[in-house]
Amino acid sequence: MSRPRLLPEKNFPGYAYLPGKNPHPVRDPLGHSYQSDAVTVVTVEESLSSNVFRWGIDLFNHGYYWEAHEAWEPLWHAAKCSAQHRLFFKGLILLAAAGVKIREGKRVAAARHATRAAALFRQVGLLPSRPFEAAIGMTPAALAVEAETATTFPAVLREPAAGQLPEPVYDFLLAPKSESG
Repeated sequence: MSRPRLLPEKNFPGYAYLPGKNPHPVRDPLGHSYQSDAVTVVTVEESLSSNVFRWGIDLFNHGYYWEAHEAWEPLWHAAKCSAQHRLFFKGLILLAAAGVKIREGKRVAAARHATRAAALFRQVGLLPSRPFEAAIGMTPAALAVEAETATTFPAVLREPAAGQLPEPVYDFLLAPKSESG
């Protein structure tokens, strides 16, 4: 499956972080994001169209799940005034955490995170969810199904060679719809 980039001008990190396997990205001086610049703060109204959100999608779609979680976390914190946005971002964060657990081979933890993410996406879908659908290219309910399905079959992953992108564990893409289409 071709995995397009939303922000091709941004370079991916040198590795997809896995606890105990790589240097911690921000705490370890050898980490890929050690002493990196602070994240740009955006309002909840502009969050779904922001480059911060789109960078999280790029990271997620290309197998950088811990990094996607980190990209989306400031959006979750900023969404305190919108319960629906807060649920949506928390669901994405849990889905990214499930990706880390899948890659670690921790199926029970992955299923727990994915199930919690699916429940949150279903809650988001109970209210009008067009902005969320446009932001990810599918309804929150469809993403809930994808989240649950992803942990049903064990992923067989190859270790990426030096300089290669990590292998994504999900076979779906988050694909924002363009403004015109």
